[in-house]
Amino acid sequence: MTFQEYIEQSILPQYEAFDGGHKRDHAETVIRESIKLAHEYHADERMAYTIAAYHDLGLRIDREKHHIHSGEILLADETLRQWFTPEQLLIMCEAVEDHRASSKNPPRTIYGAIVAEADRQIEPETVIHRTMAFSAKLFPNGDFETLYQRSKEHLLEKYAEGGYLRLWLNSERNMRGLQALRELIRDEQQLRALCKQWYDNR
Repeated sequence: MTFQEYIEQSILPQYEAFDGGHKRDHAETVIRESIKLAHEYHADERMAYTIAAYHDLGLRIDREKHHIHSGEILLADETLRQWFTPEQLLIMCEAVEDHRASSKNPPRTIYGAIVAEADRQIEPETVIHRTMAFSAKLFPNGDFETLYQRSKEHLLEKYAEGGYLRLWLNSERNMRGLQALRELIRDEQQLRALCKQWYDNR
């Protein structure tokens, strides 16, 4: 089995058990963007690929500390030792731990910065729909207004000016997306319409 076959067959399918904002398509998007950033910053693309593939696996244990558990899962995976040295595995573990959006400390290496930046995926409509999907998981019997108010509160707390989101590489894609998202959050009518669209089509 090749390196990529192992990731695709044994690791990525685990994302199907997670909420709508963290399914396999999310992991695959983070992988693609991580590889692109690794190339841009002259980092090891296989390491970036692996970090991205494992970055949210800890959700199966605990959401609050999922970044820590994800790093533990990566480090404990004996199969990876076929392709990476102990030093590389430790760097990757730390990068996974450092990816969380609410972290106030900068990533310890370029790999942590890469996966954190790739994970942001600040495409306004995608962010809105992922936020609504997680709100629905928190409140499975909630009506639209319940889900909308929770989602709006989270969006303001995380993405508005002064929010806790940190961008460590300030990629053009994320800076452009963040500006567009902030404009959308300020437009109550458009924000509500996008949330209602997700609610009606789920």
